[in-house]
Amino acid sequence: MDTLIHEEKYRGKALLKKMAEQEFIICGAGAIGSNLVENMARQGFKKFTVIDIDRVDDHNRHTQAFGRRDIGQLKVSALKSRIYDQMGVNIETVSRKLEEFSVKKDLTKGSIVVDGFDNGESRKLVTEYCQANSLVCLHVGLYKDYAEIHWNEGYRVPTPVKGLDVCEYPLARNIILMAVAIATEVLIRYLDTKVQENYSISLGDFHVEKI
Repeated sequence: MDTLIHEEKYRGKALLKKMAEQEFIICGAGAIGSNLVENMARQGFKKFTVIDIDRVDDHNRHTQAFGRRDIGQLKVSALKSRIYDQMGVNIETVSRKLEEFSVKKDLTKGSIVVDGFDNGESRKLVTEYCQANSLVCLHVGLYKDYAEIHWNEGYRVPTPVKGLDVCEYPLARNIILMAVAIATEVLIRYLDTKVQENYSISLGDFHVEKI
């Protein structure tokens, strides 16, 4: 039985084909990136390049798409194995930090860039490069019990908060999964209609708002 039969019935063959053929560059394989790639692959997306330099730590298991056997591995390598095992999708990986000298090579035209980085320096680099080179880019970010899904136009890189690890917030996994679900739908709607929708989510009052 086709694992995507329900997606096909809901979205139609034409949209599912667009989803399968569109290339994505996912910046970061942490809380946002790892869960987003898994969610997208389960819904019919097939072409990913994931950029991340980090390795899996034990505490990552609470908020990221990794298990105990992944500890110590490069996040991109562990994610590649997981997605192939689950969905038969073979993702491309870049196991280095995104920097000014490599950004032209890593962020290629024709792909949709998704910024899931957890630091302002890398977000700023992605934002400015995509703006300067007319690359389509969606930012997905977290702050405590708040999340934002915002396309590059009008996006402002958040001011860093010292000592704050958003993944240590008590309900981090819930806000992460909400952000991932909405970001996936935003990407699907963009492929279908070319309309770019922005959303904010606040878990405290369980509020989702189009912005």
